[in-house]
Amino acid sequence: MRIRFWGTRGSIAKPGPSTVRYGGNTSCVEVRAEDTLIVLDCGTGAHELGQQIVAANPEPVRGHLLISHTHWDHIQGFPFFAPLFRAGSEWDVYAPRQRGRSLQEILGGQMNYTYFPVPLGELAATIRYHELTEGEFELGNVRVTTRYLNHPAPVLGYRLEAGGVSVVYATDHEPYSRHHTEKRPADGAPVHAEDKRHIAFLAGADLVIHDAQYTLEEYPEHLSWGHCPAEWAVDFAVAAKAKRLALYHHDPSRTDRAVESLLTRCRQRAATQADPPEIFAAAEGQYLVVVRPGAETPSLAGSGRPTADDPMTSSPEATILVADDDPDVMAVLLDTLEPEGFRVLSANNGDAALAIARTEHPDVIVLDWMMPGLDGLQVCRALRADPDSRLAEVPVVLITGRSDATDTAAGFDAGVTDYLTKPFKPSVLLARLHAWLLRTGRGASSPPPTPSR
Repeated sequence: MRIRFWGTRGSIAKPGPSTVRYGGNTSCVEVRAEDTLIVLDCGTGAHELGQQIVAANPEPVRGHLLISHTHWDHIQGFPFFAPLFRAGSEWDVYAPRQRGRSLQEILGGQMNYTYFPVPLGELAATIRYHELTEGEFELGNVRVTTRYLNHPAPVLGYRLEAGGVSVVYATDHEPYSRHHTEKRPADGAPVHAEDKRHIAFLAGADLVIHDAQYTLEEYPEHLSWGHCPAEWAVDFAVAAKAKRLALYHHDPSRTDRAVESLLTRCRQRAATQADPPEIFAAAEGQYLVVVRPGAETPSLAGSGRPTADDPMTSSPEATILVADDDPDVMAVLLDTLEPEGFRVLSANNGDAALAIARTEHPDVIVLDWMMPGLDGLQVCRALRADPDSRLAEVPVVLITGRSDATDTAAGFDAGVTDYLTKPFKPSVLLARLHAWLLRTGRGASSPPPTPSR
């Protein structure tokens, strides 16, 4: 696979003399595998990429655009991507499914007359929209695996495999645990189950392009903002035994000199480990060829179709049970969830939560740990032991102020599905619930649109 970085900055474009080396444009990466063209994200870097594609190809172009999520810095280049204005060109656009709004509506929103002179419907290329959850599919000769990341919006990471090599694109991701590097004495693994899944997603990759927006010193002031300290990106890559790590999504305030200083720190951190990955800071215009001679491409499991094309069976609305004895917290949660169209049930103690769960069979349960009567762990253990499989397998998100590594481990030992430490942004909880609903096939508030072919 041939890789070229067209935008490496996070949050907002930052051109200028202090960002010449690593670039000021926001997220955009070009990937080519034989005759398959894939563009990862469509930030402001997509403008120059589009100009290059049109200049090099007098004929219409067939390509695939994989959007990690629809925050503005990842789609701002979409209305300026020149191949979309060329008749005869065909582009398939992929992004995480969201409740209530289609991908086409979201992308068209920033091209509304108020903000942009050309509406989405006037683009000359043939554009097909695909809304994804976790799964696997093929784009030409490239196998794509999607995995949810941790951000205050639904975000997917993409693992691309072709020609015996693998590249993982994992931007806008925050570790699920605030102490993810602390190990459990029993098995030496991270304490949060989703951090384990993240490492598995990166496992053995020849190149990992990973969010590295903050330093460890900056991170405490940005908890739940949805980004990773660069040092912990190193830890993930080391644990996954990745071959190369590209530090990506540079903070807009980070100058070239500061990026180089952070890169030095990251290399020193990795050097203390056995067989560390090669680490570099992604730079705008940088070109890489990822090759592993003699490797074989794994066979594709599954249907070979994007996840969004598979029918999703679900009730018209998802039911969320929230149990917390703090009325202020409960008010915030209700204000967050009800406008999203969820049917929200509430309980202020563990006994009531268990009784409601057994009667109403919610799609997801949000439990506080410390409550009157049964605490959150006791409720979870009772659910996991219930003979009704709907309760035994229901996703349970534990929310708590207890942040010690042993507490997190105790939560997962009790059977919780996810562990969220207070304080957190309500949007972070909303994104987690969205992901768990879609993973279990319960997340569509209405039947998903069928992508045109």
